[in-house]
Amino acid sequence: MTVELEPLFVERCIEALLFAAAEPLSDVDLAKRLPEGADIAAGIAGLRARYEGRGIELVEVAGRWRFQTATDLAFLMTEEREEPRRLSKAAQETLAIVAYHQPVTRAEIEAVRGVQASRGTLDVLLELGLIRMRGRRRTPGRPVTFGTTDAFLEHYGLASLADLPGIAEMKAAGLLEMNLPPGFNVPDPLGLRAGEDEDPLDLDDEAPEFAQDFLGEPEKA
Repeated sequence: MTVELEPLFVERCIEALLFAAAEPLSDVDLAKRLPEGADIAAGIAGLRARYEGRGIELVEVAGRWRFQTATDLAFLMTEEREEPRRLSKAAQETLAIVAYHQPVTRAEIEAVRGVQASRGTLDVLLELGLIRMRGRRRTPGRPVTFGTTDAFLEHYGLASLADLPGIAEMKAAGLLEMNLPPGFNVPDPLGLRAGEDEDPLDLDDEAPEFAQDFLGEPEKA
């Protein structure tokens, strides 16, 4: 004989199951747990009415039921945080070359890495403020030269460029796994000033254009 269950008891049962469930429950899922004869539809309707206008509400998602934060209160659950942008190996190598060999041109970066410098790699470093365009080399074509910024020093906790790790440490970190050019050494802390073979940038100088996308840059063999 089927026992008639109190509507409030059924609502409380459904409420308890939904709060304890790790995922939304269907009517079939609820029926497996509830006593025989429980009016699930009426219980759901009663719960929805009871939670209407509250901080949480009972909603149907893909044929299943769950409690969730009221839509108009969703902003309370939103947390904004800055996630550090991780540099790719190509970007780390490029940044190391700029730091240790500035002022350096794109062609010189390519010569050290043995790989074509992509647009994205330099763009990312410029966007993050870790490098900047310093000037133009006094050579045919007047290529743009790059150097590090104060933000680079702040990011890596350096008082000056003289505090950069030694070349041996950089190799151990995997950032200088390439053939270094003659005379490659730690730059003078005043290296951010224009060099003897370099002219300062004009105010209307723009970032150079590159041809290849950052994400598709091939790694060295």
